[in-house]
Amino acid sequence: MKKTILILLLPFLCAARIPEGLDTKTPPKRIIRTCCSFGVDVKVSVLSFLKVTDITSLSAMGDHTFMGNKAEKNGIIYTHKGGFIDMGHLRDIADYTAYLFALIKENRNVGLHEFKLGKEGGTKKLNVFIPDHFTDEDIANLAGKIAYDLSAWHEISTWYGSSYIPLVPERYSSFSVEDAYSNLLGAHLGIKAVLSDKPYEEEMTRSILETLHYLGAVQTEEETRQAMNDVKDIWWSGTAKLPSRKVLIKRQFEILGRVSPLVVDSDLRGESEYDLLVPEFASDGKKLTDYYTLQIKTSYKIPVRKVLGFTSRERYITQEDFPALIEYAEYLATTSEQPQELSSAR
Repeated sequence: MKKTILILLLPFLCAARIPEGLDTKTPPKRIIRTCCSFGVDVKVSVLSFLKVTDITSLSAMGDHTFMGNKAEKNGIIYTHKGGFIDMGHLRDIADYTAYLFALIKENRNVGLHEFKLGKEGGTKKLNVFIPDHFTDEDIANLAGKIAYDLSAWHEISTWYGSSYIPLVPERYSSFSVEDAYSNLLGAHLGIKAVLSDKPYEEEMTRSILETLHYLGAVQTEEETRQAMNDVKDIWWSGTAKLPSRKVLIKRQFEILGRVSPLVVDSDLRGESEYDLLVPEFASDGKKLTDYYTLQIKTSYKIPVRKVLGFTSRERYITQEDFPALIEYAEYLATTSEQPQELSSAR
């Protein structure tokens, strides 16, 4: 029987805390921490002598710092119950949750408010309304939900051609087997940290180690390397070179609502899978999506007309359109068809 660890990660309500030095007027970068390519000793196409391995261990991991620093020693670590955890992804979404918590809390009494969240596959805008009866826990769950939505959009937009570095495609890492679980775990830990009575960074540092132990994290980098090699040529290719999309053989498209960790075959036992739930409801029983809209004016790389049947030149979508775009991405992953717009849409 699968366990769902959402409740285990939520704290008892205490005084809400936000990171020191957080500036709500400056949204975090789309990618705060650069991490990670799935696999070990993965070759790079234009630099044949270079091999990429992004793994870490419990002993190497440093304290959490809001917006990151080199001392964190991020990378991928294997856990027997939670699969592969990308620490860069986890920390990024936790920090984005803290930022959105502070932003929404600061503007809770201004009615409907609009926030600009930068560009990625289009221009992102958040419209949010917070009623007077919302508690800090409601705001924290809302912030975690939006932060996770933004991480889902990153997977979607990079699949269809959006990239951080011009001319360097990121589709090779879209819907990677560790991304969704790491992102959602980061949202839950971010929620827990902002609701703690301890300083945000201290709570994040403690919660990260506690949660990794709970999920059965391996002790050494060599053990994570071995787990990677256990799924070599099953989940990732030992011959494809970055940034080829063929590096990833297996991808995880079930990223909305409930996310199950993917573990290696030797860990496929009765209670080895610990699911996570995306925050869904406020304390008043209404859906969190009743209180916000993540609106994106998409670039022409996103096939909104082909997938959603849009005829408008404005090309606006919201988080409600994500399931259809993910379903089409999964379809493309099983065919030779490339993710591109119809010629009439160009």
